[in-house]
Amino acid sequence: MSSLEATRAELGLLVLYLNQAEARDKICRAIQYGSKFLSNGQPGTAQNVDKSTSLARKVFRLLKFVNDLHGLISPVPQETPLPLVFLGKSKNALLSTFLFLDQIVWLGRSGIYKDKEHAELIGQISLYCWMGSSVCSTLVEIGELGRLSASMKKLVKELKNSDKYQNEQYRAKLQKSNERSLALVKAALDIVVAVGLLQLAPKKVTPRVTGAFGFITSLISCYQLLPSGPKAKTT
Repeated sequence: MSSLEATRAELGLLVLYLNQAEARDKICRAIQYGSKFLSNGQPGTAQNVDKSTSLARKVFRLLKFVNDLHGLISPVPQETPLPLVFLGKSKNALLSTFLFLDQIVWLGRSGIYKDKEHAELIGQISLYCWMGSSVCSTLVEIGELGRLSASMKKLVKELKNSDKYQNEQYRAKLQKSNERSLALVKAALDIVVAVGLLQLAPKKVTPRVTGAFGFITSLISCYQLLPSGPKAKTT
């Protein structure tokens, strides 16, 4: 019975995870960039999977620009330094613009919007917006990690000779630092993915490199969306 309940709990976590539209989108993203890595830009089954999955993902992102638009107009904590506020709002604005323009790209590729040249131009602009948002995210995470590091050092001094790992506040800050470090890696790698999609350095950032980096950031996104045990138990 205990093993059955454990299986039910694990399946419950999986259901909770897959119920998230964002999680399904990131799984499809992993398939998309994995296929790009395998195809290396050459015609074939892998490239067909890459293109079809890319188009399918755009449906998941319909009206998603509203999320970052809401973040753009939402207040930030008063203690946040002005440069980080500016970078954070710039990230929201750029990402919201990318997601909005991406809907026009979807209309073009699905045949609803007939001006293909205009749709492709909008697609290029949207990718530049995404690259800009990734740059802003990278800088925000660096700044926030610096603030966290200073806060943790100050807390260690206050704790003096006591075990810092037994302190709940220190453990919370450490967990937050780990989460932001992972977000920093993801944002930095996404810049390379954007460079590859825009073909700004085609000799260095090949379709295979783009696919590899995109696959890694997709796995990171999937990990970040994992539900925690306590949350799963309460649902």
